[in-house]
Formats: sequence, structure tokens, C-alpha cells
Amino acid sequence: MTTPLAGLTVLDFGQVYQGPYATLLMAKAGADVIKIEPPEGEPLRRRAIAAGGETTLPMAMLNANKRAVTLNLKSGAGKDLLKRMVARADVLLENFAPGTLDSLGVGYDVLRAVNPRLVYATGTGFGISGPDRDNLAMDFTIQAASGIMSVTGDPDGPPMKAGPALVDFMGGIHLYAAVMTALLQRTATGEGQLVEVAMQEVVYPTLASSYDYHLRTGQAPPRAGNRQAGLASAPYNAFQTRDGWVAIHVLTEAHWQNLLRAMGRTDLLDDPRFASNPARTANMAATEALVTAWTLGLSRQEVVAAAKRHRIPAAPVRNAVEVMNDPHMHQRGMLERIDHPALGPIIVPNSPLRLHGADRVVPVPSPSLGQHNQEVYGDWLGLGAEGVAALRQAGAI
Repeated sequence: MTTPLAGLTVLDFGQVYQGPYATLLMAKAGADVIKIEPPEGEPLRRRAIAAGGETTLPMAMLNANKRAVTLNLKSGAGKDLLKRMVARADVLLENFAPGTLDSLGVGYDVLRAVNPRLVYATGTGFGISGPDRDNLAMDFTIQAASGIMSVTGDPDGPPMKAGPALVDFMGGIHLYAAVMTALLQRTATGEGQLVEVAMQEVVYPTLASSYDYHLRTGQAPPRAGNRQAGLASAPYNAFQTRDGWVAIHVLTEAHWQNLLRAMGRTDLLDDPRFASNPARTANMAATEALVTAWTLGLSRQEVVAAAKRHRIPAAPVRNAVEVMNDPHMHQRGMLERIDHPALGPIIVPNSPLRLHGADRVVPVPSPSLGQHNQEVYGDWLGLGAEGVAALRQAGAI
């Protein structure tokens, strides 16, 4: 197969969302990703087991096309086993709390001595240095610390988090980018390196408009619901239809003129209340009432169709079920239907990184806990069946 990362071996200590998403992108590009879990499984798997199951949909989504082994790094045999794998690997990725592998005696300095070409990637909440290094970090708490929650929600309501785990996945994307950048440098230097990504730092640029608001006004930006704070566009909101909601964003005067045509209100083209974006912003209530009067008389599909005909930026507010069954993404191959041995028929994502000319990696369901212990330790490391049995007897796997 012609895949960009064919021949690359990745040791994946990723857990929950951030790390596993970075290595999923690698697996979908053809890398041999070996998912390494403690004998009891990583947190997402343990949660499923505690609930009486084997895995969860997020676990299946983020760990497809990987091999899975168990490894007990609290045992001497487990540490030795990791070093044997590192000697043959290109990348090791983890998103533990800072210093976790160092405390176990298998941190970057130790592993670099084993394999100087190793790219060691670590994803954390606040980084591996600085006064906040050891603060516990989850997507929710980083949304709070990064400022995201301060500008999310209704103006008169409390701070709100974004619904999806945006910080975790942005961290995963940046981890992938860091690894690829280090691998590119390795082609020139022949040496690996330590790369790190802090979730708080990767989301900082997303608040660019909020920082601009402060620069212009000297004030902290307010929450504005579905509207924009500061230099607003109008209309810019979610508008109710007969059977749902549609998001409409008028950015240019051409958009506004097209919206008036779609609404059949060309009589307002020269109305001074709506003649420019500053005027519409100053008359926000009247502007939004005008649009709402139109959308309430139509279905969501009718509003979106009219917006498409008239070249107006708009989209239906869809729920998760609708998005999972999106014909567009299924036709493009971004979403794939597979039969999972534990979950049955499910929908999983492909990689959003499109490298034209590369072969498509056929989807393989996520593995069960330790499914490939024999394949990786027995065959890849050459320990054989007896060696694997001895490792299991010693509590190393």
C-alpha cells in the first residue's frame, strides 16, 4: 500500500481523547500503532467494564486500526519490555500527568538512551514546566482556565462550557502536528526529540476576537449567546423555524441584500435602519425580528434551501444523530459504517487529513484489551508463546 506513514511504529500510551486521537490520525495514515494499556485497561475502557460492558463508542472511534497490548510498568519485567519496544519504535506518545513515566523510571531521558531516534510526545493540560505544571487538567477545567467559558453562554447567564470536548481534540491535533514536525526534522538530523503540547496553549488563539475586544475597549469581553461581542455582524444568530433552528451569518452587504431578496423584502433595501452593518447592529432587535418573522413561517429545510439559492451563509442546527448519518460525509468517506465485535453496527470517523494519491486505509475495529499481546510480544519482539506466558505469569502484562 501507498500510505504516508507506512513503516512507522508508534507506541501509544494515549488515554481518553487527546492522545488516542493523535495516534488515530497516525494509524489512519498507515502507521503501526501499538496501544499500550495497564492490565486493567485505560480509563475509558475501565469505565465500560465497570458498567458491565467491554468498550464504548468513543473508545471504538479513537482506537480503530491499532494493535492493543497490556503492560504493567510497575514491574521490572514491564519496564524491560517497554525498553525492548522503544528500541524498535519511532514514536512514543503519552498524555499522562507531567512526570508520570519519569516517576516509573522510564521517562524521556531513559528512553532516549535506548533509542536516540525516538520522538517522545507528551500532551498535558498546562505543560511540563511552569507554576501550573501539576494542576489537574480535564477538557472542562481547561475550558474554564483558558477563557473559553467566560465568553460562552447568554449575556445574563452563567459561564458555559462548549458542548463537545474541543480542548481534548485540539490537543490531539496539535500532538499529531508536533510529532510530524519532529519526524521531519529527524530526516535531517537523524535524531529524535522530546515534543510537548499543553491544552491551555493550543486553545489560546481561538479567543482572538476576545483579545481584540479587550484591546479596543479595555474591558473583558462579555458573553453574547449566539451573537457576536464587539464588532458584531447582524444578523448573526440562530433563528427558529417551524421545526427547528437555522444559524444565519450575514457578513457582507451582499449577504444582507440577498437575504432581503430571499425574504421577499426588497422594499427594505434602502431602509436606513438596515442599510449597513453598523445600522443593523444598532437596530439589532428590529433586524432579528425581521428575520424571525420570515423563518418562523418556513421549515428548517426550506430556510436552508432559500439561503443556498441566494448565497447566504446558513446551516441547520443539527443534532448528533443527524450528523452521524450525514450523506455528504458518508459519500466522502469521512464516516464509515462497520460491524464492531463488541458494539455491533456503528459509525466511526475516518481521518479528516486528505492526502490525495495515498491509498485508503481499510477500517479495522478497535481491539479488545490486550488482544495483540501474542502478536506484538511473541511475534514482533520475538519472545514466542513461552515468553509471553512467562510475562503473564510475572505480572508484566
